[in-house]
Amino acid sequence: MNIHDNKQQMQQVLTALASGDFAPFRACMADDLVWTVTGTTPLSRTYVGKADVLDHLLKPLAALLDGPFRMVTDRVTAEGDVVVVEGRGQNRLRDGRPYENTYCWVCRFEGGRLRELTEYMDTDLVARIFAATG
Repeated sequence: MNIHDNKQQMQQVLTALASGDFAPFRACMADDLVWTVTGTTPLSRTYVGKADVLDHLLKPLAALLDGPFRMVTDRVTAEGDVVVVEGRGQNRLRDGRPYENTYCWVCRFEGGRLRELTEYMDTDLVARIFAATG
């Protein structure tokens, strides 16, 4: 796959996320995906493998949300096998509070699959959300 293919695939994933459809994102993840959440939040660490990402990062977050995770994209840039995404979450927690985090994802593709993702976000917001929900 080339730069254009990687960027186009990520844009399709992001279009689906904007409407709350997570299936294309899950489908593009490699089984050996490595996802790093930066910072010192309860979620910050490196998750190794698609199952680890889904079970220990995305499932706990989804349990706090009132509805599917939604993110709108502000910018997508690609160079080589790397696609960089800037986006804004448009979510609400089950207790009614807004959860509108900002994100920068640095994504590396290999063979048409997402192999690595480093996530930068408002870590203070995540720490406060998890502290308030226990």
